[in-house]
Amino acid sequence: MIDFFDYTNENQPAKGKLLLSEPFLNDPNFDRTVVLLCEHSDEGSFGFILNKPSEVELNSIMDELNVVEGKAYVGGPVQHNTLHYIHRFPSLEGGQEIKNGLYWGGEFEQLLSILQSENVTEEDIRFFVGYSGWVEGQLEEELEKKSWIVADLNDINLVFEKSGDDLWKKALRNLGGKFSIYSNYPTDPRLN
Repeated sequence: MIDFFDYTNENQPAKGKLLLSEPFLNDPNFDRTVVLLCEHSDEGSFGFILNKPSEVELNSIMDELNVVEGKAYVGGPVQHNTLHYIHRFPSLEGGQEIKNGLYWGGEFEQLLSILQSENVTEEDIRFFVGYSGWVEGQLEEELEKKSWIVADLNDINLVFEKSGDDLWKKALRNLGGKFSIYSNYPTDPRLN
């Protein structure tokens, strides 16, 4: 019998990497999710779930956001009363570069000015309600339990794709080998 979860994932978590939940992760907050790590250090880690759109339209969160089409995404289970954003605006003061022209945060009033004065699309910015966070050593423990697969973010356009669960499957298939097999696992193996 083959143990599909007996894998060695040599890739280590770091800012700008992706965390792909293993197919049967028993946590409804992270079921079949792709998390972009925005920070990873000895003190902890945080990031945003890329493939969990909410039902909340951006303009219902804040009138000033009516110039951006679409819904907010659920960034994770921590602090659902906070709004965060990932964007492609290098001129936004206070924005922290994640990787190759991809930023998170920055001066909100300046962002509103950019949104109102430029032709901004959903491929330029994504808003998140809440975030995903791990305290010191927590992510490493979860990696040892094989709850996550660490992957490189080779194309920042992936961050702005509208794909839901398909993004999780695509990211696994991009890893190839046995990870491609994981992408086809049923949500509930008892129904297979």
